[in-house]
Amino acid sequence: MKTLKHLFQRIASFENVLAAASMAAKGKGAKQPILRFFMYLEDNVWKIVSELKDKSYCPGQYTTFAIYDPKPRMISAAPFYDRVVHHALISVIGPTLESTFIDDTYANRKGKGTHRAIQRYQHYLRRYRYALKCDIRKFFPSIDHTILKSVLRRKIGCADTLWLIDTIIDHSNRQEEHVHYFPGDDLFTPFERRRGLPIGNLTSQFFANYYLGFLDHFVKESLRCKGYVRYVDDFVLFSDSKQQLWAWHDEIETCLVRLRLVLNPKRTALYPTCEDRCFLGQRIFRSHRLLPSENVRAAKRRVMAGATLGAEEFQQSLSGWVGHARQANTFRLLQSMGLVDLQGSFSSKTAMP
Repeated sequence: MKTLKHLFQRIASFENVLAAASMAAKGKGAKQPILRFFMYLEDNVWKIVSELKDKSYCPGQYTTFAIYDPKPRMISAAPFYDRVVHHALISVIGPTLESTFIDDTYANRKGKGTHRAIQRYQHYLRRYRYALKCDIRKFFPSIDHTILKSVLRRKIGCADTLWLIDTIIDHSNRQEEHVHYFPGDDLFTPFERRRGLPIGNLTSQFFANYYLGFLDHFVKESLRCKGYVRYVDDFVLFSDSKQQLWAWHDEIETCLVRLRLVLNPKRTALYPTCEDRCFLGQRIFRSHRLLPSENVRAAKRRVMAGATLGAEEFQQSLSGWVGHARQANTFRLLQSMGLVDLQGSFSSKTAMP
């Protein structure tokens, strides 16, 4: 595999860091850390450039919080200063990592996303008789730093860029603790190997996608599975044979050992494609899509909470959910909730109590 060199000059250029600051601030609103950074924008950009070039850059402390939908996870937010550095790095190496991805992986990629993944999933429902749905147990907390650095070196050969990548990885905060032993481990191995990337970092999203890219290529090239969709660590294989799918399941488990990852048995299911199953927040049938009932109940609670929110905050709270819901067959539901008008346009004003 060809490695790319001489990347760091582009990463640490004033123009690239300046553009990275704008990208890091995009869609984040007028938050105090962002306002402070932009108050002295040129000085801060030159400071980042200087710290990168003399290798004095050191990431700051993360702020952590928990989310529980669709499953419990710890989210880590890096300081805005570090997020600018992340964007500066990914703007240069991102296209290189992206070029290694197969077409049917959909997370954190331009022109992809959850709704494209759902469409592809539904396409395969109509073509095959059975599906095998899997996810990886504690994926982000399980990513092994030594293996991650090794696989990144297969594509990136610029020593200065690798220093920055290693610095970001090495300063990952402590993730959710869990222990799993692999062949050859002794009693202390799981505690001695550094693991885990903070969910919330742009760099983590790209590194995680690249980490599992080796699974994608294994499924497509070694197993020769033609029906396959992956979104982060959720993935589905399709076939007309249940026996084939279970055989692939066993081979995938063996493949994942090389990445020190394991499947989550509680979230592994083989089922006929004539059955509806939830995938990426929607109940998907061969002919149509719906929303899970708990998702609808949560949205209705959000509408009821509108009485205690300002109009702008209320609209922001619902508009993202409506965008997701409209990808399913939900026109009558959204109308009944007062979230779309007769033409189907988003209109949260009619839902205000």
